[in-house]
Amino acid sequence: MFAVTATMLRRGALRYSQCTMATVVSGNKTSQQVRERLRTEIAEMSSQFPGFRPGLVVLQVGDRDDSNLYISMKLKAAAEIGINASHIRLPKTATEDEVLRCIITVNENPAVHGLIVQLPLDSFNSIDTEKVTNAVAPEKDVDGLNSINAGKLSRGDLKNCFIPCTPNGCLELINQTGVAVSGKNAVVIGRSKIVGAPMHDLLLWNHATVTTCHSKTIDLAEQVGRADILVVGAGKAEMVKGEWVKEGAVVIDCGINHITDSSKPSGKRVVGDVHYPSTVQRAGYITPVPGGVGPMTVAMLMKNTVQSANRFLQTHGLRKWNIVYTKMETRKPQPSGITISPSCPAKSIAQLAREMGLFSEEVDPYGRSRAKIQLGVLKRMENHPDGKYVVVTGITPSPVGEGKRTMALGLAQALGAHLNINAFACIQEPFPAFCFGAKGFAVGGRYSQLIPLDEVSLQPFGQYEAVSTASRLVIDAVKAHAHFETKLSQKKLGIEKSDPLTFTEAEIRRFVRLDIDTDTAADCDFLGNEIMAILSLSSAEEDLKQRLSRIVVAINKSGDPVTTEDLDISGTLAMLLTEALKPVLMQTVEGTPVFVHTSPLADIAQGYTSILADKIALKLVGSEGFVVSESGHGADVGLEKFFNIKCHYSGLKPDVVVIEADVRTLKMHGSALPIQAGWPLPKEYLQENLKQLEKGCFYMKKQVENAKAFGLPVIVAFNILSCDTNAELELVCSQAKQAGAFDAVQCTHWSEGGAGVLTLAEAVRRAAQLPGQFKFLYDSQISADGKLRMLAKQMYGAKDIELSPKAMEKLALYTKQGFGSLPVCIAKTHLSLSNDPELKGVPSDFILPITDVKAIAGAGFLCALTDSVSSCYS
Repeated sequence: MFAVTATMLRRGALRYSQCTMATVVSGNKTSQQVRERLRTEIAEMSSQFPGFRPGLVVLQVGDRDDSNLYISMKLKAAAEIGINASHIRLPKTATEDEVLRCIITVNENPAVHGLIVQLPLDSFNSIDTEKVTNAVAPEKDVDGLNSINAGKLSRGDLKNCFIPCTPNGCLELINQTGVAVSGKNAVVIGRSKIVGAPMHDLLLWNHATVTTCHSKTIDLAEQVGRADILVVGAGKAEMVKGEWVKEGAVVIDCGINHITDSSKPSGKRVVGDVHYPSTVQRAGYITPVPGGVGPMTVAMLMKNTVQSANRFLQTHGLRKWNIVYTKMETRKPQPSGITISPSCPAKSIAQLAREMGLFSEEVDPYGRSRAKIQLGVLKRMENHPDGKYVVVTGITPSPVGEGKRTMALGLAQALGAHLNINAFACIQEPFPAFCFGAKGFAVGGRYSQLIPLDEVSLQPFGQYEAVSTASRLVIDAVKAHAHFETKLSQKKLGIEKSDPLTFTEAEIRRFVRLDIDTDTAADCDFLGNEIMAILSLSSAEEDLKQRLSRIVVAINKSGDPVTTEDLDISGTLAMLLTEALKPVLMQTVEGTPVFVHTSPLADIAQGYTSILADKIALKLVGSEGFVVSESGHGADVGLEKFFNIKCHYSGLKPDVVVIEADVRTLKMHGSALPIQAGWPLPKEYLQENLKQLEKGCFYMKKQVENAKAFGLPVIVAFNILSCDTNAELELVCSQAKQAGAFDAVQCTHWSEGGAGVLTLAEAVRRAAQLPGQFKFLYDSQISADGKLRMLAKQMYGAKDIELSPKAMEKLALYTKQGFGSLPVCIAKTHLSLSNDPELKGVPSDFILPITDVKAIAGAGFLCALTDSVSSCYS
């Protein structure tokens, strides 16, 4: 008998048989040791990366009893050590294409690190097993059956491949004996792709001299007799006899066979490929059947899965994207944006989606450079943590704009391309009419813009077309109902009775009318904007349908609202708009992902990108990532609506507010002269004037105060222009900090891209670490006029509001109809805190006139109109 070393005893892997000479190598004990080590390793992973667990998927076709048994063993082992394992079972009717599509879905799932295809594939249809196993991504092929992994193993690239589980388990058992593999004669019986062939390669690259034998080997007994290490996986019961085996050899029996045994209750007994009673008399070490190689196969499967998860974490960290950003070289003087766009190479949108962790089935390409994203991604990622939520707003814009969108894109570029943080920007789809004015193409500017410029600016995404079609459908339906109801009399309806109480059910159905007051029918422009607002505020297809059904299209002659549900068109509207509900994925010049979605006007609606775009982006970036979302207009109008309307319905709580400002606009607010749209700018705003600038800073302080009212840290980001002086920039930064801003930074993203806002990005990271204290400005249960008064006083600095008789009448009606608890949206000029666009600075002691109120019931808010909005909306 071979001596048992102290090392063997410490490992506890060996046990002596009471009646044999060979030492029995227990697979049960060794596998348990492996599992304990893996359990500890997984616990350390979860400690370092909270919430992380290795993921394993077992894919089965059909319902074979033996496969079910093997799968249950694997799932149980995975659960015991902390692997998140799941079982996908396809029916026997599954086709090859269905199996391959399922594999592709799992391949693309970053939460899955191992994929096992349970063999055999039990299907009524012909399925190429080789094709299926090769479809498994090599980095998830924990069974080691993929040709790429097999090729690496055959070349000796053991550190960069997965070794098939049974051979790997065999090697582990050999190592447990303490017998060195290097320099030994090894014989492998069997040449299957699962055991024999990879076992040969594994022993060879562990420096053994290896001979592979099989059913055609003539001198099998002679070959076995030379083996110091013998691995048998022939699949033939007890074919290797004890007298063949070299004395003291290590014998690893991979066979599982059933032979007749009348002494057993089942009439059968499990044996290996080696005749155990005779071999145990000559071998030095031998594995039993059962309890030998079998448990080790499962243990090595778990080991490969944990190894795959470790590789994933080393490459990506926790939910770290694998994006290759564009290295951009800026030029001075800066070329025009229309020149920069085609000079920046854009990767295909499908590639960008893959790099972010989206599945191919979740991406609908819309040309090469943009794609619509399926809403199912939210369901898939519902248990994933959200990232940090940053809102970019501005001080009251000047007619030429201040660059909030450019700032949002530049900040996302800095976070992603320069700080290597998962970062997403969410912006509105440019309104076609705005793409040719003084503000440029409305998709950012110069080195912080979307590409390709022509596609995003000049080629529609389909949202406006769908909204336009939907609004025309509503208007036509209202006209049709009103027209035909005027033509219907009781006689034409076939009702001769004079007493309504005697009407039959059929007569009641014929007699029902909407009785629309056509003078109250919705305006087409206002209706279109409400539908766009509904797209922006909907969180799912069902939510979209419900909101569309609540659109008030007119009032009947009894004073009750008439909705699209009454017109029986809400379902049709939902069908028209379902495609438009999907956010559109694009990219910046530096390759940062951007959602471009919805564009409700900021004066008569909430004015920002969709809830769905923000929600999907927050899931995609992960807990350490950032989503930068723009809000329309300034902090007094757009930011207030972002919080009190958008966040009210989304349930999302922002972490940081960035207020974009510039010296030019602050000078405008410190002067009595209005700034002219377009170029050139008046000389007064291009020359240093610290007194005028300091006066204008009172306005900036008011907007910082407005933003801080919601309980969030506020960073003021100054968009530097070439005419700004150091003295001016020092003044505005100092004034911003005095106003209570968390930080005030200078930004040159327009001319330098993300590199020009790195200071801002770092400030945002610091601010996002502060404990969240987000709060709404008002309680939804206070009266509508109370909400309007609170906004006017706190956000605009008004003394009070003045409700016209029409507005008071509407508020009373809407309260009676149950709309009084809705959030409110004040439609006023964005060029001043007051209702007068020419009134700059921080006016006080003014009255805000409310001329009318409209119920935007579908979107879910009341819109209070002032005399500073276009009459087409009143």
